[in-house]
Amino acid sequence: MAVAAAQTADVPPLTLDAAVRQGMVRAPLLTARNAALNAMRDEAVRAGRLPDPSLTFGVSNFPVTAPGAFSLRSDSMTMRTVGVMQTIPSHAARAADRSLAAAQVDAAEAEHTATAQSVREQVADAWIGVWAATQQRALLEALRDESALAVQVAKARLRGGTGSAADVLAAQAQALTLANQIEAADADVQAARASLQRWLGGVPATLADAPDFDQLPVAPDQLEQHIDRQAPMQAWQSREQVADAALAQARASKHPDWSVSLMYGKRAPFLSDMVTLQVGVSLPLFTRNRQDRDISAKQEQRDAVESAYEDARRAQRETVARDVAAWQGWGR
Repeated sequence: MAVAAAQTADVPPLTLDAAVRQGMVRAPLLTARNAALNAMRDEAVRAGRLPDPSLTFGVSNFPVTAPGAFSLRSDSMTMRTVGVMQTIPSHAARAADRSLAAAQVDAAEAEHTATAQSVREQVADAWIGVWAATQQRALLEALRDESALAVQVAKARLRGGTGSAADVLAAQAQALTLANQIEAADADVQAARASLQRWLGGVPATLADAPDFDQLPVAPDQLEQHIDRQAPMQAWQSREQVADAALAQARASKHPDWSVSLMYGKRAPFLSDMVTLQVGVSLPLFTRNRQDRDISAKQEQRDAVESAYEDARRAQRETVARDVAAWQGWGR
């Protein structure tokens, strides 16, 4: 027990900044965001590249009717073939694929930034919750002696004939109410410590003094004027870029794709072998119910993101205004 007490005494009080740093290191959600970001970066390397070539082999001009049916040597045109075919998507499609991948990387980075900011806020809120609950509990504990003294005074006045039984009952009731408040404050402290423990894994017995909450790191007018620069809004900007890139990709589907195939044919002995070169091109002729539908859908999705972005901007502006007003009210 003495060793444990000594170890507890050696642990310095936990400051707000130290709690935030520890929470950032230990947050599994940030690890998940890092993995998602790395996945998007790997995908961006792949985007826009040519697909893998295809290997083909078979038999060409194989007779199936008499004379010479089912024989590889009965007809001089029969040959065994092997070849390779390469599909070449259009330049517009490959460029759109690269743009979409780059936008997705930006979106993953923005999500990581927003998540990191959210973790900072939640760890800070948890630390402040523990600090505030501890302060409240200390203030209530300071009233315990005064409450006990008030009960003694009421009883003395009753014995001296200057007080009444009602005064004694009232003082005792106030003492019981204070005891209940202290019990509730103890529960609040434990609940707040549980919230902080979720982020840190363990919470020291004592917290350091709170920083000066009378000063904001950023001026209130700057907070209200630069809504789009704030972390929760950065994700929306990147989502809009992803929607634009997806729309460009859908439009690129109207451009034809190309394919090139080279085939070598082995014929019967004493006959010349054959080489075949073919070039193909897709024909996006009937686009009304295919490419046009996809473009229309991507346009609607882009418009939806734009409208949701504007709604999020208004909500963020409201949140900042409410928080600034509340902070100013607490200061007054």
